[in-house]
Amino acid sequence: MGLLAAAIAVGLAALGAGIGNGLIVSRTVEGIARQPELRSALQTTMFIGVALVEAVPIIGVVIAFIVMGQ
Repeated sequence: MGLLAAAIAVGLAALGAGIGNGLIVSRTVEGIARQPELRSALQTTMFIGVALVEAVPIIGVVIAFIVMGQ
């Protein structure tokens, strides 16, 4: 049962991160298309957001390893 829980946790974390990254990048591209002069500021904010979203699957993997270790 622990292996199933670990697999579900990692899978959902990866799915959520993929959706989140897609939304962040698409909104950044829309913002750059509307105001090209803000490109560098928008890209910086996008990279920070993507990095924070990518932390979610890493935490999911850590939790999965903890569950499998018990």
